[in-house]
Amino acid sequence: MAGLLSISEPDATQPTDASTQPDTTNSDFLANLATDATQTDSKVATAYSREEIAQLFDLPLMDLLLQAQTIHRKHFTANEVQISTLLSIKTGNCPEDCGYCSQSGHHRDTTKLQAEKRIEVDKVIAAAKRAKNSGSSRFCMGAAWKHPSAKDMPYVVELIKEVKALGLETCMTLGMLDTNQATQLADAGLDYYNHNLDTSRSYYEQVVSTRSYDERLDTIENVRNSGINVCSGNIVGMGESRDDRIDWVLELLKMPKAPESIPVNLLVPIAGTPIGDKVLAEGQLSVLEWIRTIAVARICCPTSYVRLSAGRESLSDSEQALAFMAGANSFFYGDKLLTTGNASQSGDDRLMRELGLTKQFAAPRAPKVLPVMDAMSGHQTQVVLAD
Repeated sequence: MAGLLSISEPDATQPTDASTQPDTTNSDFLANLATDATQTDSKVATAYSREEIAQLFDLPLMDLLLQAQTIHRKHFTANEVQISTLLSIKTGNCPEDCGYCSQSGHHRDTTKLQAEKRIEVDKVIAAAKRAKNSGSSRFCMGAAWKHPSAKDMPYVVELIKEVKALGLETCMTLGMLDTNQATQLADAGLDYYNHNLDTSRSYYEQVVSTRSYDERLDTIENVRNSGINVCSGNIVGMGESRDDRIDWVLELLKMPKAPESIPVNLLVPIAGTPIGDKVLAEGQLSVLEWIRTIAVARICCPTSYVRLSAGRESLSDSEQALAFMAGANSFFYGDKLLTTGNASQSGDDRLMRELGLTKQFAAPRAPKVLPVMDAMSGHQTQVVLAD
């Protein structure tokens, strides 16, 4: 595989016990890992086969992290992280039946989550100002909808414009979008739209039944065609197998272009949700398997932001350091992610100082200004167009 660091092999001249002989089952593929990423361009994402993705997952962890960090440094500034803040602008009573989510109206009797109406625009803007002052460069807004209604669109368009006026990048997650809705958000200047695949196609039916996998892909296509950056990731630790995590990565690579932002969440099991109760009873996924998934995503999607999202609040400093070594270069600030807890901001600031990480500056999409002449009066005005 072009673009990855050389991993030294044992000296063939030294006697080696049979029990320590390296597995050469995949020797042809592993031999391709010997190209130094500092000398050769990394392999394009679409060239990775399912077998190659599986072999990346099987690498010794330290080797995998070395490959991922080397690829990361080819495409991003070393030790720089993008910081986002997430706000729930409408909470609870979602008509979807996602088995992990406390906001689903299907689980409200067991989760006891108190539903809330849309937050007023001025309160959202106040939260965005606090986020900017704390060092976030991107402000993400999420609503518990299957899709936004026609009456919701002016509200979300106003939020996008007001937040962008603060100099912040904007991101929204509002459920499914049709072509017209995606165009409206793009015209308002939205930078990123989040719509996670959650898991593999084959495991998806274990997670949600009210929205199909293809419907998720349709929304992502509508977002991409509108010119908005795609943010799409997964949730590991929902009872899926490694094969499902491999297939999820492969699904990203089937897209015409990999998502610009890839959140890799570790399930925060919530009592009262079907998947949360199952995981609480059977045990959670190993953090190291989560970190492996981050590293493989970084290698296969080298130019994407890979974000530490849900589950980070349970990590030790050392585990977070490994996740950044694996190529994660984005995370959420703030004590809350929609309805679940998050690492404290003061703790994040301390850890960033200890690790020598610096914050990335915001780079929102600049609007285009088009001069328009009134044919009757000859008066010239300017119309602002999104990229």
